[in-house]
Amino acid sequence: MNQVSQQSLKFKELLSEIDEEVIILKQQIKDLKKENIKLVGKLEDLRGKQTDIFSAISESERLAMRQQVQGLISKIDNHLSDQV
Repeated sequence: MNQVSQQSLKFKELLSEIDEEVIILKQQIKDLKKENIKLVGKLEDLRGKQTDIFSAISESERLAMRQQVQGLISKIDNHLSDQV
């Protein structure tokens, strides 16, 4: 019977350690959820402030950029066709 009581005591000790670990992990989950909510809020704020390159420039600048890009594409096409 002595061995059974020792095993029972050991089992209770281990169960207590597991309970403590579970409590710690649950607290960590709560803390991480709070941090996640804060980070999601910051991300949404940053997304709201973010503008793309085309909304930051005027229509005339956009057209000029488009013409420059088309000119570069034409030069590349000409260069490639000359090589063939």
